[in-house]
Amino acid sequence: MLPETGLIEQASPVDRRKAGIRLMLADDHKMLREGLRRSLSEEGFDVVGEARHAAEAIDLAESLRPDIILMDVTMPDMTGIEATRIIKDQLPTTRIIMLTMHADQSVLADAIRAGADGYLVKDCSVREISDALLTVAEGETALSPRLAASMLAEVRRQDAVAEIERLITKREEEVLQLIADGCSTPEVAERLFISQKTVKNHLASIYQKLDARDRTQAVLQAVRMGIVTLDQPLG
Repeated sequence: MLPETGLIEQASPVDRRKAGIRLMLADDHKMLREGLRRSLSEEGFDVVGEARHAAEAIDLAESLRPDIILMDVTMPDMTGIEATRIIKDQLPTTRIIMLTMHADQSVLADAIRAGADGYLVKDCSVREISDALLTVAEGETALSPRLAASMLAEVRRQDAVAEIERLITKREEEVLQLIADGCSTPEVAERLFISQKTVKNHLASIYQKLDARDRTQAVLQAVRMGIVTLDQPLG
């Protein structure tokens, strides 16, 4: 575990590839920086500088031109993501790995958009950080195993939602939207020029596809999935 958890791992045998990697650390926690510097130096990396906050990280990166920066996401003056965006604009070949306390999908997405080359959760081991540094140095992207699993689960969820959206017919979407607008079954039938029985058949199909018990559940699920919009609260 990282020093923040109170445990510093014993260094693994030095890999010659690590000696050629110039590494910079950016984190406002002094103890964590010192622990990372010690552990990663023992691993064989060339730690060339440390930044205490994001602005200092930007200045140091410009002067030191490291190969890789380990960048904390949360710092007092600006976020590591903002600093990453600036550094990447100035030094596009410098690789940056974000370090964070939480496996947050939205923060991960922001980091990727800012140009981050890796994203690690701080409870990962020194060995995992070392492996990530080598991976990023070779031009690949590095993610914590927990984040990779989380992203996979999110992709599967989105695929499932997309499949349901594909199965919802245009007519069912129209029925759903009118129900969301507050129309009764007779009103839906009148507006779509279909019978009430046909409306009820469409609703039965919608309930099955959305795994909903009634029209309120169906509408809320459809709103969450972006199938329909809700202009007024359900009564």
